[in-house]
Amino acid sequence: MTSVLVLGAAGMVGRKLTERLVQQPRLRGADISKLSLVDVIMPQAPADPSFAVEMEAGDFSSPGMAERLISERPDVIFHLAAIVSGEAEADYDKGYTINLDGTRKLFEAIRHAGDHYRPRVVFTSSIAVFGAPFPDTIPDDFHLTPLTSYGTQKAIGEMLLSDLTRRGILDGVGIRLPTIVVRPGKPNKAASSFFSGIIREPLNGEEAVLPVGEDVLHWMASPRAAVGFLIHAAELDGNAIGARRNLTMPGLAVSVAEELETLRRIGGEARLRLIRHEPDETIAGIVAGWPRRFDTARAEGLGFTADASFEAIVRAYIEDEGIAL
Repeated sequence: MTSVLVLGAAGMVGRKLTERLVQQPRLRGADISKLSLVDVIMPQAPADPSFAVEMEAGDFSSPGMAERLISERPDVIFHLAAIVSGEAEADYDKGYTINLDGTRKLFEAIRHAGDHYRPRVVFTSSIAVFGAPFPDTIPDDFHLTPLTSYGTQKAIGEMLLSDLTRRGILDGVGIRLPTIVVRPGKPNKAASSFFSGIIREPLNGEEAVLPVGEDVLHWMASPRAAVGFLIHAAELDGNAIGARRNLTMPGLAVSVAEELETLRRIGGEARLRLIRHEPDETIAGIVAGWPRRFDTARAEGLGFTADASFEAIVRAYIEDEGIAL
């Protein structure tokens, strides 16, 4: 039997991961016995689980919280909790409190748990750990020189994960997620939020703001792909991964112009006209410091797979969210 802890379970990826675990209630070759869902707001209860589910609202960076969560010895920990990029850049203290201090408290709680406890920890990192100047295609082992506080916090988390795995304290896998598009729900404070917004809002009959030029190129994957990455990372043989525990996930290099053309092709000219061009120098500056294209042969060789096309990403969103065209 396998017990699972999801930190950041109320977020979009956390909710979709929960749905997948309920639909396919086996992990690491065993039935799931218990799922613990934790976030700063109360996570949503999954429908008809075949195993025990506990939900809790709380800040895992607060004193004693991580130790209490680890006291039940979850076999697999999905660490999705984070302050997103734009907010982490705007609020230095908040970003470091959650993204760095919270992560370190979690890892320290595992370290002090004793009794030979060594859980599989899947840490969601980001392509923001890389910084310019970039080669045209960035290899998996490109140096970490982040240009934002968020990227710096994630890079430190990667190093901690690797060090504690090397020391045998936990069994970590870090996955550098592409920007997840199309995200359902409302816009968040991530600088990348508009990549979803310019598809999501028009498909829902609402106006969207485009703060950057159409030539902007970005690395993307769907929510479906992200959940697949997480589950595959939880099940990978640690020996196959080797000493380099952090991997860049497969994705698609998609331009804003390609996004707009896909929207026009699927949704029609009327939906395309719902996009308002409104340049934002702050967002444009953050996005300009992000990498655009990756060589993900290492992750693909370990079995990670991404979306076939950007049109497939959009059609998956329409199907999953029940959008009527």
